[in-house]
Amino acid sequence: MATVELRFSALPEHVRTARLVAAAVARRAGVDESVLDEVRLAVGEACSRAVGLHQRGGIGGTVRVALTDQEKRFLIEVEDEAGPAGVPSSDAAEGGEPDDDTLGLAVITGLVEELEVTNGADGGVIRMSWPVSVASVAV
Repeated sequence: MATVELRFSALPEHVRTARLVAAAVARRAGVDESVLDEVRLAVGEACSRAVGLHQRGGIGGTVRVALTDQEKRFLIEVEDEAGPAGVPSSDAAEGGEPDDDTLGLAVITGLVEELEVTNGADGGVIRMSWPVSVASVAV
């Protein structure tokens, strides 16, 4: 199980780099070519969400992206350090206008086969995974 880890300052200009790295590592891990655009888009949305949480909360810190090549799955974790700023507001849950965070998570849900979103006092983590092509694993 190999892991590539990327840490960057919570600035929008670093999101593109995270997308490019994620696509390259996913390709090398054996993720099917037809899914690479979904990986790239999902990582972009997750990283943009993390950057947005930091900026809206006026919080510095870093965004961590871990790309793990497991035996049959390719796992990506995007972790923020936004703390309580990353916890969804109750206004959106009560039928108010969806915010950027809610819309971003909806987009990610449509792109990812397996998704888990957790929020805590220190920040949040988005875990996404896709299957790895059996033919690529055997090579």
